[in-house]
Amino acid sequence: MPRRYRAGPRRHGPARLLPLLAGWVLAGQALALEVPIGYLAWQPDRGPVLSNVTPEPADAGRRGAELAIRDSNTTGRFLDQHYRLMAPEIDSPEALVAAARALHDQGVRLFVTRLPEQRLTAVSRALDDSLVFNAGSASDALRTETCLANVLHTLPSRAMLTDALGQFLARRRWRSWLVVVGQTAGDRAYARSLERAMRRYGHEAIATKPWTFATDLRRSASAEMPLFTQTEDAYDVVVVADERGDFGEYLPYQTWYPRPVAGTQGLSPRAWHPTVETFGAVQLQNRFAELAGRGMTSADYAAWLGVRAIATAVTFTEAASAQGLRDALLGGELALDGFKGRKLTFRPWSGQLRQPIPLVHPRGLVDVSPQQGYLHPETELDTLGFDRPESRCRLLDTPRDT
Repeated sequence: MPRRYRAGPRRHGPARLLPLLAGWVLAGQALALEVPIGYLAWQPDRGPVLSNVTPEPADAGRRGAELAIRDSNTTGRFLDQHYRLMAPEIDSPEALVAAARALHDQGVRLFVTRLPEQRLTAVSRALDDSLVFNAGSASDALRTETCLANVLHTLPSRAMLTDALGQFLARRRWRSWLVVVGQTAGDRAYARSLERAMRRYGHEAIATKPWTFATDLRRSASAEMPLFTQTEDAYDVVVVADERGDFGEYLPYQTWYPRPVAGTQGLSPRAWHPTVETFGAVQLQNRFAELAGRGMTSADYAAWLGVRAIATAVTFTEAASAQGLRDALLGGELALDGFKGRKLTFRPWSGQLRQPIPLVHPRGLVDVSPQQGYLHPETELDTLGFDRPESRCRLLDTPRDT
């Protein structure tokens, strides 16, 4: 006869499993890695700008950080990681450092900022045991002389932008430039970067003219601009340094010679632009438009990259230590996906994120630099901006206490 087995007690029935499952859930919640990220933004008043028909959005930068938090939490929930953005309202430069210290007192050690150079320097010194991502200042000095040990740069420098433009204009053989420079400190800094690009890529400025007009160009551009751009020798291109947008928008189609306009207006090198759609970028553009109801700016993109750099390094190190994330990002083994067709890494000497630079006009993408044929022993991305021998910074050799 076949043996009969008597069923024993059901030791793992639903009633017995529920407490066990609940314990696992609680344990998982207890082990979840919380990553608070501070977002600090303050920009000086730009003043009245006649030609800026579509001003930069007031929330530029912050919306990019918000999207990156959402993107990071989408994958983070599978890794027991949770990211949270803490973005205090800051209405004056005096309140900036106080807000930074208040976040620091709450335990925040990771920051993304959209600040001008001097304010970024002050915040960096106030948060000397933190990791700060610069998504607001294109200052060349921050990458060559003012070497802030706890700051990494996701926004391209002015030198990266003007090198991108210089390479493109050299490839098109537009080597004779008329340079027009505005009156602000940013315009003069951009003009210095243009001079550097001219020397690097064999261009010549047949004339450099400062813009000193105070007229309302909306009524007189067709009369003023042709005369202003008249020169004895013909030029190939008008290159403009007008970061604020005081006059540059009125140069296209108003020059003495029928020539293209490039620089801060016309054909412009940018970190990002709503017309960038290659390498899957359209997905990022659509997600941002759904969140913000507008196109993604360079400031949004740089802030998005700052948060994504944090999330990528947290996943790599399985921790959220400011020093550990800094070392991982500067070490060269960790790369970011920035929807630019290349893996993006930080330069270990200056903390600048290597990245291709789109060249755009207001309604379209024209090209992307670095241009073909510009070679480098490590990566052609280092042909844009200040290479290691050109910078005094050596961040990888600058340890910090945490």
